[in-house]
Amino acid sequence: MKCLYKITLFGMAALSLSAQSMAAENQHVADAIRHAETAQIHGKAGHSTALLEHAQESLIQVQAAAKAMSAPSQPIATSIKHLEEAIAHAKQDHAEVATQHTVEALKHLHEASTIQ
Repeated sequence: MKCLYKITLFGMAALSLSAQSMAAENQHVADAIRHAETAQIHGKAGHSTALLEHAQESLIQVQAAAKAMSAPSQPIATSIKHLEEAIAHAKQDHAEVATQHTVEALKHLHEASTIQ
């Protein structure tokens, strides 16, 4: 009986940790989406500097989500690549191209948010 109690207790603890990890992933993805949307708005207005700031913050958040996952999903990995491209182009003051990459990153971030 003691063994069954311990197994149940450990199972509940593992489930709780798993739920906490999933909540953290979801929050990071939500924050990444919020910053990418703001970057997109600034990019469409031609504001490369503001686009850069928000794309960088979005990248930080999506990387944190990927780190929290046991194996990052394909949409997460693809969004990271597009955000890196957006950042590179924003640094060169190519707001239009950076915005296109931000839009692509957002598509994949939204996809990631629905499969978690």
